[in-house]
Amino acid sequence: MKLYALLTSAGINIAFCAILLSLYSILRKQPSNVSVYFGRKLAQYSPKPRDPFCFERLFPSPGWIVKAWETSEEEMLSVGGMDAVVFLRIVVFSIRIFAIAAIICIFLVLPVNYHGQAMHHGHIPSESLDVFTIGNVKEGSKWLWVHCFALYVISCSACVLLYFEYKSITNMRLAHITGSPPNPSHFAVLVRSIPWSPEQSYSDLVKQFFINYYASSYLSHQMVFDSCTVHKLVTDAYKMLQTPSMKQSSTPSLIRCSICGVSPNSFKMLSNDPVKDKVDLDSTTSEEGASAFVFFKTRYAAVVASQVLQSSNPMLWVTDLAPEPHDVYWSNLCIPYKQLWIRRITTLLAAIVFMFLFLLPVTFVQGLTQLEQLQQSFPFLRGILKKTVVSQVVTGYLPSVILILFLYTVPPTMMLFSAVEGSISRSGRKKSACCKVLYFTIWNVFFVNVFSGSLISQWSVFSSVKDLPTELARAVPTQASFFMTYVLTSGWASMSFEVVQVFALLCNYFTRFILKKDPSNETLSFPYHTEIPKVLLFGLLGFTCSILAPLILPILLVYFFLAYLVYRNQIINVYISKYESGGKFWPIVHNTTIFSLVLTQIIAIGVFGLKRSPVASGFTIPLLIGTLLFNEFCRQRFRPIFENHAATVLIEMDRQDERNGRMEQIHHQLHLAYHQPMHTSQDSSKGERSNHSEDGDSIQDPEDLKPGKASTLVNKS
Repeated sequence: MKLYALLTSAGINIAFCAILLSLYSILRKQPSNVSVYFGRKLAQYSPKPRDPFCFERLFPSPGWIVKAWETSEEEMLSVGGMDAVVFLRIVVFSIRIFAIAAIICIFLVLPVNYHGQAMHHGHIPSESLDVFTIGNVKEGSKWLWVHCFALYVISCSACVLLYFEYKSITNMRLAHITGSPPNPSHFAVLVRSIPWSPEQSYSDLVKQFFINYYASSYLSHQMVFDSCTVHKLVTDAYKMLQTPSMKQSSTPSLIRCSICGVSPNSFKMLSNDPVKDKVDLDSTTSEEGASAFVFFKTRYAAVVASQVLQSSNPMLWVTDLAPEPHDVYWSNLCIPYKQLWIRRITTLLAAIVFMFLFLLPVTFVQGLTQLEQLQQSFPFLRGILKKTVVSQVVTGYLPSVILILFLYTVPPTMMLFSAVEGSISRSGRKKSACCKVLYFTIWNVFFVNVFSGSLISQWSVFSSVKDLPTELARAVPTQASFFMTYVLTSGWASMSFEVVQVFALLCNYFTRFILKKDPSNETLSFPYHTEIPKVLLFGLLGFTCSILAPLILPILLVYFFLAYLVYRNQIINVYISKYESGGKFWPIVHNTTIFSLVLTQIIAIGVFGLKRSPVASGFTIPLLIGTLLFNEFCRQRFRPIFENHAATVLIEMDRQDERNGRMEQIHHQLHLAYHQPMHTSQDSSKGERSNHSEDGDSIQDPEDLKPGKASTLVNKS
């Protein structure tokens, strides 16, 4: 690919970004789009109507950029929660490390690559991108020590930054656990695979078991019911309550459901006998699931019970620390525990099949990047492809666009696979989907494109492990041009589409102007399972191409700066934190970054070997070993904090609550914390309305509200 083809792709994406960002600055000022661009604030406040017309709304302004930049991390923590802050830390870490890499590689490595061989250089825009890569350096060149030095600087800087980020986020997680209000999940254990007995109900079995073995710490329990049975119960009760005779002949009393713990706002139970005759709630005890939430008197007792094997048969009485109430994935709680391993194997096989099916579009995309092969395969296109503008668009822009369109099918597919696996929490499902999307994109965007051949050729490459560094060293520099255009298209342009919220905007206009209805103020949760893999993939491309093709580094820096502003704006105004994982995404980030560093060092060893520089190859091996040792140290030092709770922390929290006299109040609230949601249309409308301010006083416009000004959200799952 020529440099002007890359510049063409950059020009197209810069134009897209400028147009969409300017359009966003105008659209966010329109009163009809408040539900699209201020969904999070609308969940807290009722907006005050603005003036019908103002010339200021017709002109773009950088006010949203200033607000996103000036918002402090404390305000972001109060608005988006710890997961949002951790995600922004990923972006900040990427900016820091690639700023260092760009300074080193642009001023040291790039000149060495460009003047690596004695040749006549033409006009720079017409130069091939290959002259800017390490492939242009002649074999045995003494200047390869510059690449080795740059690799050391980048690797050591990355490890230092990773250590301080891991340490800071670990402390933040501990502060989040100790500083938050009492969390019901710290006192609750989810028990699954309760053995069936013809003589006793599941509820009686749970009570008998924990009174027998945990008499001093057991408090109470709550059964999990089949979702279909609960839904039918509430639907029938609601229909009967809508009967005119019932409305006239009875006085409603607000009573909490004794089975599922539904709040009184969900439906009203009447105190007269006809309703009791028609709805026999006790008759549904046979529909209890083999799962229950068991509550303990202290946090420490709950943690001990969740980590101890309860039975000599590991498939019975399985215990896990319960998710937060808003984080529970209720539809998966009644899945038989013995099915889970089959589900995991099935989803793994399905993901592998999907991954191999995806080779077809990737292979097609790689064919577009090779103009000569394209002309040989389609002779009738030779005349069109000889035109400069057409060839620039086809080789520099079209391949990455096509690949991105196919990649849009990956996140929902992986989310479906993660749900089928049987995750007990929504954050666990999203974390599992995040890992699947990450592995999928790294494989298909990096490895498949690098070896850019058929399935047979890729299999032959990986069948010989000893030749892997050499094959990567040959292939990665040749695909650097595609990775640059991919970052331009999937990075720059996608940030513009993210801030504009194209799909939500079209739905808003369709509802408002076609259906003639007021759009519902449905809030969205942050799509960690799509955005974290994207950021980490760009990090992988940046590390692997840093010393091989340094031109990708300025492109990446622009993306990360744009992502920093856009994501902060979206967290402040659009996305709502419906549940919290406590920063459990960071170990994924750390492991992926270490993998990227190790892969970069392996490729460097292969490149130095091809360039006949044994000294540079030898110096890279200690760097590789040091990176692996650093990863093991972090795994031993920080990783357990993200997997388990510290006993000393929990015991101190229990003692503090007992000294302050809060323990009895906490125990009382445990009975009301976990209740299965009712998915009726009436409930959803009530829940939607309840998100807004109930008083009649209107407040200022959402755009003028400061993040973190309001109190903590009462999130709804």
